[in-house]
Formats: sequence, C-alpha cells, structure tokens
Amino acid sequence: MTATLQLTSVESYTHRHFDQLRMILMDARTQQLLTAPPASLLVKMATPNALAFLIQGFVSMAEVWFISRLGTTSLAAIALAFPLLMLTQMMSGGAIGGAVASAVARALGAGNVARAEQLIWHALVIVGLGASTFLGAFLLFGEIFLGFLGGSDGVLAEAMAYCLVLFTGGVFIWFMSVMSAVFRGTGDMQFPALIMVLGACIQVPLTGCLVMGAFGLPALGIVGAAVSAIVSAAILSLIFLWRLIWGRQTLKLHWHARVLSRELFRDISKVAVPASLSPLLTIVTVLSLTSLVGRFGEAALAGYGIGSRVEMLLVPLVFGLGAAMTSLVGLSLGAGNLARAERIGWLGGTMAAGVAGMVGLLLALFPSAWIGAFTSDPATFASAKSYIQIVGPCFAFQGLGLSLYFASQGAGRMAWPILATILRILLAVGGALLLAFYFDFGLKGIYIAAGTGMVAYGVMIGAGLKLGVWR
Repeated sequence: MTATLQLTSVESYTHRHFDQLRMILMDARTQQLLTAPPASLLVKMATPNALAFLIQGFVSMAEVWFISRLGTTSLAAIALAFPLLMLTQMMSGGAIGGAVASAVARALGAGNVARAEQLIWHALVIVGLGASTFLGAFLLFGEIFLGFLGGSDGVLAEAMAYCLVLFTGGVFIWFMSVMSAVFRGTGDMQFPALIMVLGACIQVPLTGCLVMGAFGLPALGIVGAAVSAIVSAAILSLIFLWRLIWGRQTLKLHWHARVLSRELFRDISKVAVPASLSPLLTIVTVLSLTSLVGRFGEAALAGYGIGSRVEMLLVPLVFGLGAAMTSLVGLSLGAGNLARAERIGWLGGTMAAGVAGMVGLLLALFPSAWIGAFTSDPATFASAKSYIQIVGPCFAFQGLGLSLYFASQGAGRMAWPILATILRILLAVGGALLLAFYFDFGLKGIYIAAGTGMVAYGVMIGAGLKLGVWR
C-alpha cells in the first residue's frame, strides 16, 4: 500500500513538473492564449480578424458593383460563377486552412514546436494538390456544371471565361489562404489581418481598372475581376512566404523540417476530410438553389446573386471570430483543458449569433438602402429584396453554426457539423422544391426553404456541443 502511494506521489510529481517544464518551453504568446480570460481573449483576437474579413466582404461587393455596370448578363454570369468561387474559398481557407490551423494549434498547445514547423511543409503539399484538383475538375466538367445551373448563351460564356482565369491561377488563392491559417494557428491574428487589408487595397482599384478599362489597362469585362483576384493573391502569397522564411514569429519555414510523414498528413486529414464535406455539401445547397432560382429567369438569378453577395458580409464577421476559436480551442485541447475549450465554443458561438443576427436584421429592415447601388432593374431589385427580407432574420443561426463549425475544427470533432450540413441541404433543397413548385410559392418558396435550412444548421451544431461531443 505504501509503495503504491509512493508511486502515485512520484507520478503526480513527475506530471506536475512536466507540465511546468512544458509551459516554460512555450513562447509567451502561447502561454497567454492558454491562461488569459477567454471572453477578452476572443474579442482581442477576433477584432482584427473580423475587420479584415469584413473588408474582404466589401471587396466582393465592390466586384459585383463594377460588374453591374456591364449589364444584367454580366451580373447573372457572376452569380452563376459565385458558387465555384465560394467553394474555392471555403475549401482552401475554411476546411483545409482550418484543419492546418487546428493541427498547428494542437502541436503548440502540447509544446511541440518542431512538429508545428513540419506541418507547414505538409500544408504546402496539400496546397498544390488542392489547386490542381480544382483546375482539373473545372476543365473536365466546368461547362457542364454551369450549364446545369441554368447558364446559357452569353451568361454561360462570361461565367466560363471568369472561372477559367480563377482556377488557372487558383494555386495563389490556396497558398494565401492556407499560409494565413498557419499564422492563425499560432494565435497570430494581426499579421494575416493586415495582409488581407493590403490585399483589399490592391484588389478593389485593380478590379475597377481591369473591368472598366482605366489608366491604360484593357477593359476585360468580367474576366478583369478574376485577373485582379489572382494578381492580389499572388502578391500576398509572396509576402507570407517572405515572413515564414525571414520573419520573427513562433514558427519558421525551415529547410530541415521538410521531411514528410504519413502521421502528420493524417493529423491534418482527420480534420480536413470531414471538414471538406461540410463546404462541399454547402456548395451543393448553393448550386441547387442557384439552379432552382435560374428557372425564374435571368433577372431572378441576378437578384439572387446580389443577395448572396450581401450574405458574404456575414461570413467575414463570423469567420474572423471562428478563426480565433479554431486556434484557442485547439490550443486548449492540446494542453488537455477541455473545460476551457467548451467555454470558448459557447462564448464565441453567442458572439457570432449576436453579430450575425444584428447584421441580418438591419439588412432585412432597410433592403432598399443598398440594393439600389447594384441594380435599377425592377425584377432584379425585387428578387434581391425578397431574398434578404426572408433569409436575413435567419443569419443569427447561420452565425452560431459557422462559428461552432470552426470551433469543432479546433477540437478535431467534425461529426455533428457534417450532420448539421446534411440536414440543411435536405431542408433547403427539398423544401425549395416543395414550396416553389408543389405549393406554388414561387421564388419566395425557395428563399423560405433557404432560411429554414440555416436555422436547422445552427440549432443542430449547438445541440452537439451541449451534448458533449468534444469529450
């Protein structure tokens, strides 16, 4: 009995001192992230992120504004291409980027800097594979896909031209998104945020010049927007690379860390694979709804495109908070502090729901204030107004679901977000078919179903956390 007690005492002493040693070895930033009050920490980390992503949302809106000057056909074409752009961003920055940030955060939470630096090289391999896969898929099936969504004649031709440029230079979008995630995984939200603001300062004026033609640059029309996005992403990619090699931060891109291993690929893929299902299913929802809206004509599709882009103002706000949650939850679980991880999840989810709900409500109450900036066509205006008035009040649930999706990435627990996404697609697409065509609600029926899917998405992911799925 005495021996057992002695052994237990020794083990307790050893574990205690091992934890102390691990904390000493961690850099000051990591220690602060593991010990500071969660609420103030979330606000501090999310603020620069949210502002930067919000600015990126305005970049998207500026792109639509410039293209709207070209006419309804071009506006419908960008609406047709938008789901594919959305998928690229969600996969590179959301699913894969979130998985990389989670793996880096958990490695640092466990005090293993060498492992975190090896993960950077594995992320670079995934960038190449992801960009190549997307380009190949578009070259093989892009025209069929866009045609399925309702694209034809001039609308299809313009959408194809836009997407061809976008996917050809897509490796820069992937690199920029994933390397930004590496920094966020360390808890550094400020540098990626500053780089995103710089990207906006480059992309907005360049888009205007290339779409309309100015300062000696050619008027490329809708293609100019894609060229601008690629040029901006390429510049930002070079800055991230420079910082990783020569900058002063927790992690460095060391040549000696380039050794690849199946175990580290598995560490990323165990989150990335299930996380990728969520944006894929989400985009299936968007594509299906786009196809159904397209049945009501070019003006309806253009209006839906405006409404969807305005929704992008919500995503940056939530993503800014969600990126912080991925890092903090991953660090907490890496350090073995489950209670802190769950508290961060609930705090972040509540904040996201509040902000998203307020944005959605304001947009729904005052739709004419911003829709008029994009179109003067009565039918297009009516479609956009109907969408935002119906779907806007549901943004709170979308905010809750998206933030907890990112938190689940940090936890490495993606089952419930996937189930929630499946439920969303069933309600949104199935409901749209029933309401629009069986009960004759028309276009409004599609939008009602889309809002219902958002509500179910947020409720289900929140229920999963309440039931303790991270334990």
